[in-house]
Amino acid sequence: MQAGQPSTSTLNPPVFYGSALLVLALVLFSALMPEQAQTLFGDLQAWIIANVSWLYILAVAVILLTVVLVAFSRYGDIKLGPDHSQPDYGNTTWFAMLFSAGMGIGLMFFGVAEPVMHFLDPPVGVGGDVAAAREAMKITFFHWGLHAWAIYAIVALILGYFSYRHGLPLTLRSALYPLIGDRIHGPIGHAVDIFAIISTVLGVATSLGLGVTQINTGLNHLYGVPISIPVQIGLIIGTTALAALSVVTGLDKGVRRLSELNLGLAVLLLMLVLVTGPTVFILQTFVQNTGSYLSDLVSKTFNLYAYEPNDWIGGWTLFYWGWWLAWSPFVGLFIARISRGRTIREFVTGVLLVPAGFTLLWMTVFGDTAIHMIMRDNLSSLGDAIAQDSSLALFAFLEHFPFSSVISLIAIIMVVVFFVTSADSGALVVDLLASGGREPTPTWQRLFWACSMGAVAIALLLADGLTALQTATIASALPFTIALLLSMWGLLKALRLDATKRDLRYLAPNISPSAPSTGGGWQRRLHNLLHLPGRGEVARFIEEVAAPACAAVVEQLSAEGIESRIERGEDGRVRLEVLRAGETDFTYEVRRKAYPRPAYAPDDNEGDQEYYRAEVYLKEGGQNYDLMGWRKDEVIGDILDQYEKHLHFLHLVH
Repeated sequence: MQAGQPSTSTLNPPVFYGSALLVLALVLFSALMPEQAQTLFGDLQAWIIANVSWLYILAVAVILLTVVLVAFSRYGDIKLGPDHSQPDYGNTTWFAMLFSAGMGIGLMFFGVAEPVMHFLDPPVGVGGDVAAAREAMKITFFHWGLHAWAIYAIVALILGYFSYRHGLPLTLRSALYPLIGDRIHGPIGHAVDIFAIISTVLGVATSLGLGVTQINTGLNHLYGVPISIPVQIGLIIGTTALAALSVVTGLDKGVRRLSELNLGLAVLLLMLVLVTGPTVFILQTFVQNTGSYLSDLVSKTFNLYAYEPNDWIGGWTLFYWGWWLAWSPFVGLFIARISRGRTIREFVTGVLLVPAGFTLLWMTVFGDTAIHMIMRDNLSSLGDAIAQDSSLALFAFLEHFPFSSVISLIAIIMVVVFFVTSADSGALVVDLLASGGREPTPTWQRLFWACSMGAVAIALLLADGLTALQTATIASALPFTIALLLSMWGLLKALRLDATKRDLRYLAPNISPSAPSTGGGWQRRLHNLLHLPGRGEVARFIEEVAAPACAAVVEQLSAEGIESRIERGEDGRVRLEVLRAGETDFTYEVRRKAYPRPAYAPDDNEGDQEYYRAEVYLKEGGQNYDLMGWRKDEVIGDILDQYEKHLHFLHLVH
């Protein structure tokens, strides 16, 4: 247990018990009556494909367009957190966790299988020729490229913005705040979080149950391990145990280290195939595939095959869109959890472009190499093996490389670790949802959810209910899509207000007065610029100047009939708050902040490694200017300047 971790429960009872009962009911229905469940959920999915497919296609297109426009608009400089916040993780670690939680396991399963299946059986035309090869890679890029990551990005952006910027819980209910306000803390909010928990538990559990078939197939192919239910149950138990161990160690240790391990193994496997395969062909096709993908992006985004109706779009594109949407509460919340402190532009660039670029490279290296084997090396047996059992695709592919047993072992380890990272990050997300966004939580709660997902997977595997719940999970994307579109509208509304306030705040920069009201003049200002005060000096300034200035403003506001108050922090900070019912509160805070002592510093306080500033913080975060050396009336003037801008902001948004 980490230092400071609570020993008592942090559960939100309505969400915890409500989601647990509904998950149990769905699992029992799928396990005890698998045929009826599959029929019911299958009919529901068929109805969605026949009647609402246009909404899925249009919604995903709107999501991608919105994400790109927000990133490159004036909103792009807004941070997911206060203005002074910094990212919690370095870029490499951040990308590793994005990749592992987002779709790493899918690349292992579909990296070879999907391009080959499209090549042999395209949606239109004849399979097996050059045209089919080009189309296969364009379709694969389309399914695994920008659209998928845009869905994750918009959910993460909504949650991260309202949680870290506006202090709301890091749960799915916060996405509805612009639409229903404080009612997110009532039954509506509970229902939204319950939906997210059910979607996450069932999504991870069905993936575990279906994914162990690939591990079992690989072990059978390499070492002759029998393909059987007992073996697969043992694999689920082992994966769940590793996930539980990772969950106990927490996000910064378990999930982080496993994600970095997975990224390293993925790069190693990618390079092995690239170097030992048809290297020049792979590099050529990657460039060509990227260009073809980008040139067809708009037409494929809106293509419903309305003029040549077939079952292909329901089995592929709509399946993927539904699956990404169904998984987005889990993956989006996890991405939001690890993205605090980044600007919206930095966040979107990282989430949209970097993982998508790596994904497309992966699909080219594995998919085009497999197509090259079938089309040019006449290895038709590879295509036959993939058509017969897609879970065998990766291992049937790798056996044609030097040191195939070693490479295949690396692949099996990657599959296992990817499943572990999906399970442990899923458990952390569900625990966060069931706790109302409160952190840290007791270890037993995280263990409960990790073990629950393993137990659900085993129960469904034994009762042959995995396919039914997978279908149900994808069908659940329909109501979530509608809620997500409404939340996007709320996000844009909130960003517009935030940007308006930001523009007002920086319209006239606040600097130390050049002509103070009494004595000193420019000489005092120069002295303040050159002097680097120590900790005690800044503490005295806050106590003797900033705090009395805030007190004087509060006294006058009270005389005007406006509710206001002063709060003091343990570290000496002073905070003034002006409270208006139904309006955004105004806050003005002076904090002591340390900086490394620069090389040009004069000799005063020689030997100190740090100097301090008395910096101003508003509700939006730090403003990066120093009050040290100001007089009381000058501080009061700055408070009034900021309050005037706040009142003007309230006027503009009404």
